[in-house]
Amino acid sequence: MTISVNQLEEAQIALKAPLYADVAGDLDVSFEFFPPKTEKMEEQLWDAVRTLEPLGPSFVSVTYGAGGSTRERTHATVARIQRETSLAAAAHLTCVEATKAEIDQVAQGYWAAGVRHIVALRGDPPAAGAKFVSHPGGYENAAALVAGLKRLHPFEISVAAYPECHPDSPDMAADIDNLKAKFDAGATRAITQFFHEPETFFRYRDRIAAAGITAEIVPGIMPVTNFASVVRMSAMCGTDVPAWMARLFDGLEDHPAARQLIAATLAAELSRKLYAGGVKSLHFYTLNRAELAFAICHLLGVRSKPAAAVAAA
Repeated sequence: MTISVNQLEEAQIALKAPLYADVAGDLDVSFEFFPPKTEKMEEQLWDAVRTLEPLGPSFVSVTYGAGGSTRERTHATVARIQRETSLAAAAHLTCVEATKAEIDQVAQGYWAAGVRHIVALRGDPPAAGAKFVSHPGGYENAAALVAGLKRLHPFEISVAAYPECHPDSPDMAADIDNLKAKFDAGATRAITQFFHEPETFFRYRDRIAAAGITAEIVPGIMPVTNFASVVRMSAMCGTDVPAWMARLFDGLEDHPAARQLIAATLAAELSRKLYAGGVKSLHFYTLNRAELAFAICHLLGVRSKPAAAVAAA
């Protein structure tokens, strides 16, 4: 394996830097939530939203279930965040199980609700393991969805990027070509699938640059609260789980507090090394739990802002 000089320099900076002392808080952060299914989950979501709101994230996004299964709950959650908080809400939208007209109608509803940011995704089929097939009369992929949204309104659009290659792509070159098509269609930025080691992102960033892509690529950070769940998710999306991570979580099944501490340490260290390598934007997959994301942001120097400053952000 060939490691570029840039990666070696980044690694040296990250290793030599004193623990978090050089992190100035000059980070843009954003957070992902999912729409709640029950009243208790609704409470948990809004606790998380209110806890993270003072950090002044650049945006928060709300996911969209396979086959549009959470369409109404996603819309309700996004609209409420937009209406009742100072946050800029972004709505996930996929190509799955819907015609162009149906998807356009959903997008028009978001625009009417004041939502100006869409996370545009191809999406996964409702049946786990099934091959994606575009709906008759639907958008065939994320690039087509981006172009369709841009025809409707001047949305800000985030798309997905895959540092370890999307499972449906034949190879990394084809995957990067697909990412370029999304930017050519009008996407603003890409948010990566989660990964577990900083070198994974740095290698990907080098390949993206070599392909002539200059748009912002934001690392997606997934704090590992449940190791078995992360192993399952990683297998589904082709993300490598390093052996050292398994060793760190071994024997902690009955120690949730210890798992939380280790999860926060790993995610914060990953974030710190990314920051040392020049990354200035991070997107956190919160799983509707604020504590880990808040603690990591605090370690990185991101602090609560006065209410007036948050409202103006």
